[in-house]
Amino acid sequence: MAITAAQVKELRERTGIGMMECKKALTETDGDMEKAIEELRKKGLAKAAKKADREALEGGIYMEVEWSKAYVVSVACETDFLANSDKFKNMLKDLVKYLKENGADKEAAQEFINSNYALELGENLKLVEFKIVEAPVLASYVHSNGKLAALLGAKEGTDAEKLKQVAMHVTAANPEFLSPSDIPEDVVEKEKSLQLEMMKNDPKMGNKPEQVLVKIIEGKMGKFKSEISLLEQDFVIDPSQKVKNIIGEDSIVTFERISI
Repeated sequence: MAITAAQVKELRERTGIGMMECKKALTETDGDMEKAIEELRKKGLAKAAKKADREALEGGIYMEVEWSKAYVVSVACETDFLANSDKFKNMLKDLVKYLKENGADKEAAQEFINSNYALELGENLKLVEFKIVEAPVLASYVHSNGKLAALLGAKEGTDAEKLKQVAMHVTAANPEFLSPSDIPEDVVEKEKSLQLEMMKNDPKMGNKPEQVLVKIIEGKMGKFKSEISLLEQDFVIDPSQKVKNIIGEDSIVTFERISI
């Protein structure tokens, strides 16, 4: 009996098992859905899949940088105990190898996890980050707890060691944008509206005319933009300098902060 894609999809949705295992189970049972589920249970796979409804709030991040490419992987799991285990950490390394060999197909990578690790590790494993980032110069930093990391890409000639220091800064300071010019107008307007409501509810400011409050808020927007812009932030290693003074105002082309 020919097994259809719809059957495979249904079995996958009902069990959480990878497509290849679902197709194999359906083939072995001539397309009988209930028998296929029984077969998966016999193999222990469906038992692991039942964990798919449990919350995955722990996990780990792993990155490898090779010349102009960075391979980024993060997986969420249920317990800190598993996240700190060698088996989990080795899985992350295997996933980077899979990423290098197969490209950034996140759905296929999740199936790879389900088929090769779900049963052995016994927890709900959810692929969060799975991608390749390219830039002339790259620097990564993963915090010691494995749950917080940053990746920066910069122009040719950028000091790689300083770039790594800025990556450490990103994990601590959590900037939202690279520079003030990158901040969308709706973000600024939302902050203005919030500040206005706060002032109206402040006994010391609430009795002032709204136009006066608006002018005060306008004056605060420069500080607000600096606080959420990487290049304008005070450098955590040396707060007397801004990040742009450490790395250069035009060096960084991309950055991201990753957390579990």
